[in-house]
Amino acid sequence: MAADHESPVTEELRFGAGFLRRHGWRLLLVFIGLLLPMWGFAELADEIHEQEAIAFDEPILRFAHEMAREGFDRFFVLISRAGYQWGVVPFDIALVLLLTALRRYREATFAAVALGGSALLNLAAKPAFARARPALWESIAPEANFSFPSGHAMGSMTLACVLVLLAWRTRWRWPLLLALLPFVVLVGLSRVYLGVHYPSDILAGWAAAMAWAVAVFLTVYGVHRRPWPSTNI
Repeated sequence: MAADHESPVTEELRFGAGFLRRHGWRLLLVFIGLLLPMWGFAELADEIHEQEAIAFDEPILRFAHEMAREGFDRFFVLISRAGYQWGVVPFDIALVLLLTALRRYREATFAAVALGGSALLNLAAKPAFARARPALWESIAPEANFSFPSGHAMGSMTLACVLVLLAWRTRWRWPLLLALLPFVVLVGLSRVYLGVHYPSDILAGWAAAMAWAVAVFLTVYGVHRRPWPSTNI
């Protein structure tokens, strides 16, 4: 005769499997998009706070400078500008306004807080760490403020995270990932090529942006909500 009741172990396994089916992607998001970036940023920030030289910074900068060519100069200056004042910042504003005009107020709130907050965090972090810019050569696009973390890296990565998170349950997630990943990488490379950031500044900017964007997403959408609940985009 079959047992009238399942064992506690079986019931626990069944409950756990159901929980992972419902919330597994959010747990993965917390681990990959929040905890790992926070750990990476903390490790880099500790080295900067202790004024320790990061081993890979100068060799990568020198390698990038050895690649300098007139054509590369024009390309990376253009990419650098697109990664901030010519591209990312206007797009940020346009995205929030568009979502508001479409009456997607939760999506607009997420985008505004993630994008605006990322910029404010960067402005606060730079003087807090007060890391001087690299001075290995005279840059063709010099910067005057502090170096850590990179504002271009944070801005481009935050925008990429916002767009991908908004589109994750739609058919646009993979096209966006394929388009945005090279853009974010190129923006980061441009800052190293131009000699205005250490590679660790770029990595820290990416890490901080990911952690912030994911934290805002989880705060705005909670456990059960998701973007575009009533559409099949």
